[in-house]
Amino acid sequence: MKLLSAKLSEIFLHRHASINRFRSSLSQTCTTPPSLQFQFQLHFHRNLSSSSDEHFPSGEFEFKPITGWNKFIVKLKMFIAFPRIRHATVYTFKLRGQISDQLNTRFSRGLSLPQICDNFIKAAYDPRISAIYLHIDSLSCGWAKLDEIRRHILDFKKSGKIVVAYVPSCREKEYYLACACDEIYAPPSAYFSLFGLTVQASFVRGILDNIGIEPQVERVGKYKSAGDQLTRRTMSDENCDMLTALLENIYTNWLDKVSSAKGKKREDIENFINEGVYQVDRLKEEGFISDIIYDDEVITRLKERLGVKANKNLPMVDYRKYSRVRKWTLGISGGKELIAIIRASGIIRRVESPLSASSSGIIGEKFIEKIRRIRESKKIKAAIIRIDSPGGDALASDLMWREIRLLAASKPVVASMSDVAASGGYYMAMGTGTIVAESLTLTGSIGVVTGKFNLGKLYEKIGFKKEIISRGRYAELLAAEQRSFRPDEAELFAKSAQHAYKQFRDKAAFSRSMTVDKMEEVAQGRVWTGKDAASHGLVDAIGGLSRAIAIAKLKANIPKDKEVTIVELSRPNLSIPEFISGVGNSLVGVDRTIKELLEEFTLSDGVQARMDGILFQKLEGHPGCNPILALVKDYLTSI
Repeated sequence: MKLLSAKLSEIFLHRHASINRFRSSLSQTCTTPPSLQFQFQLHFHRNLSSSSDEHFPSGEFEFKPITGWNKFIVKLKMFIAFPRIRHATVYTFKLRGQISDQLNTRFSRGLSLPQICDNFIKAAYDPRISAIYLHIDSLSCGWAKLDEIRRHILDFKKSGKIVVAYVPSCREKEYYLACACDEIYAPPSAYFSLFGLTVQASFVRGILDNIGIEPQVERVGKYKSAGDQLTRRTMSDENCDMLTALLENIYTNWLDKVSSAKGKKREDIENFINEGVYQVDRLKEEGFISDIIYDDEVITRLKERLGVKANKNLPMVDYRKYSRVRKWTLGISGGKELIAIIRASGIIRRVESPLSASSSGIIGEKFIEKIRRIRESKKIKAAIIRIDSPGGDALASDLMWREIRLLAASKPVVASMSDVAASGGYYMAMGTGTIVAESLTLTGSIGVVTGKFNLGKLYEKIGFKKEIISRGRYAELLAAEQRSFRPDEAELFAKSAQHAYKQFRDKAAFSRSMTVDKMEEVAQGRVWTGKDAASHGLVDAIGGLSRAIAIAKLKANIPKDKEVTIVELSRPNLSIPEFISGVGNSLVGVDRTIKELLEEFTLSDGVQARMDGILFQKLEGHPGCNPILALVKDYLTSI
């Protein structure tokens, strides 16, 4: 196995010289290479206006009714288009469970954020759709996705149609969406738990000690909490401060949005939450819900409002069927100018496993192929990198960053952040010309982590013996999992991690036109909300995908009122695991459970740029090479 230091040199060496040239160019402008002159001008322009995003277009949805000849054409298209939808139909679907930022395959289960948002826009323009009826139940996604959906609910209402929510089980996330609707209904037995928000951290160091496993982790950045679950028994002060700040931002945003939607003072909302109210009749009395009725009674009310006779069924179309309605049918298919979107969701890996699901993470090689296709295309005027990733393989992150930089030198590139764009996810984003994030996107986490396990005590307990013959002073650095690092090995390991961190930090400073000292203040592995990241210069604008598209149009010199066609380059292909199970993998939320964390004990080589978990070195080059470690993993993941 190669030395870790050699790995890190391979990852970062090819860009080290260009960073030094950039620094020297600040004092020797007359000798600056043309490519760096272009990059410096791009970043200098960003710095002049980094204090505010008001100079960027908002991307706000403007509903423009289809009239005249276009209206006739739309009716003609509907006559021949499939699927068939009756007049005065109610679009209904269940917002529940996981929500992926990727497009779904034909056999994928669950909800896709792009399709959810597209359906809201289509329903706004579709003359056959008279209302939307949402069943909102236990959601498993981050707050940024909720903001995107909430924005589209409000956009749909601009068409003059109504949105009705039904909430049998409701916590803060579910109510965050429901309060954007015109009416909220709940059954008498509904479970409401609007008691506030919490953040939790679990630690398994005690379990590892009991079974004889010593995790040896080297992380750089005082806020870099990846691996704390394995190495600590309690939360660090820095991690506590960071999580407290994140929680405060999320809670404040929730109070602000709910109070605005319900027309109440924020203090009144907070006081109500602190009362611990759970009775639905009290919620109705205080105006938090519209009425207490069952699902069939909601449908009856919709029939009355829409003028459907009592003895007739209410025409309804579900999410899966309505997703098959094409935009061209409704006259909103776009224009001649093309803007490409690459969706980068999940853990970053350099190469793809032959049996992995097609939607399981970001594969560096495939991502780079798509970037090069955009760069070579004369038809595509701009690109958007849609990121929903906590990071992963540092080498893959760096290679993708390089390709994004090359693309940004030839045409506008905008990063659009979803729930998470942290560590390696931020690495990708900082290669673009402009970064757009939601207020509650979790981003930053500029830091690195690496480590190995010492299984010596476990081997003694179970009678397992392993002997190693080696040549070279550091040959056993990662191969000898039956012992701790020697002092010289520990020193090399720490220096390698420090070197990787400095490379990451310096590239972030270069990409964002900051001094290294300034970047150090906001780096150190700290996770920021999108709103705070914008105030610290890590993000350029706050908004969703629609704002990213508007900014891309501006930078590509496409008139604001001119429609564009969005080209999706991340349409998933059906893979063997998805065909067998019918389930597409997706990243949901931020924190991974201990079980998920431990399941990745034996993943890829190299330093990891990750926010929420830790990937450990392979011991001999094959993920399943160590049977003892596999048994330990199975035991721990069964807890």
